[in-house]
Amino acid sequence: MINVVKIGGNVIDNPAALAAFLDDFAAMPSPKILVHGGGKEATRLCSRLGIQTTMIDGRRVTDSDTLEVVTMVYAGLINKRIVALLQARGVNALGLCGADANLIPAKRRNPEPIDYGFVGDIDVANSSALSAFLDAGLTPVVCAITRSANPTEGLLLNSNADSVACAVASAAAVIGPTVMHYCFEMPGVMTDINDVTSVIPEITAEKFVELKNSGVVHSGMIPKITGALKACRAGVQAVIIKSSVALNTDGGTIVKL
Repeated sequence: MINVVKIGGNVIDNPAALAAFLDDFAAMPSPKILVHGGGKEATRLCSRLGIQTTMIDGRRVTDSDTLEVVTMVYAGLINKRIVALLQARGVNALGLCGADANLIPAKRRNPEPIDYGFVGDIDVANSSALSAFLDAGLTPVVCAITRSANPTEGLLLNSNADSVACAVASAAAVIGPTVMHYCFEMPGVMTDINDVTSVIPEITAEKFVELKNSGVVHSGMIPKITGALKACRAGVQAVIIKSSVALNTDGGTIVKL
């Protein structure tokens, strides 16, 4: 079984929470892959450099200056920090972005109706490259910086980390049975955000429509579950949305077809 784990930004921003999560990730059997976003580190660095941060619907508008910052932070500081912490825990981790080994080609998003700048949308990840890393006994740690699929551009792009996780899990499913884990600060998808006992144990495609129509699932959880179902259609056995403190335990919300 290949485990693909995506860690949320709020955990990355909390050193104690990140350390506890990495302890659990290190204890998870291999083969495994970790996908991470950037947390608020890029926003803080942009502020220090006098670069304005613009967010639209929770997504970062990435101009050329911002692209330089997110590349330095996501593919550099955060990625290598996580790799070093995993190496200290006995995990032979390999830090990657989507440009490395042509792992994640992306298409620059259409500027209409909203121009997000250097933002990339992803269709597939490179299963051959992923297989080579896993066969070598390595644990890939993948950030959300991708590259333009146009072979003549040589352009880096900022992509959504949840989308990266779905693409990586779908590529892993070509190699062998795969389960994806979305880990963040909540215990799962809940009917009441203030009630930790209200976790929905299972969401199917049909149930997802009901939850959206009723307003139970909304905002940022909609693209997360949409991506999870897309990964399941690509062969991922299940996607589990759960707390970062419960990686190796039962519970959370299972998304499947």
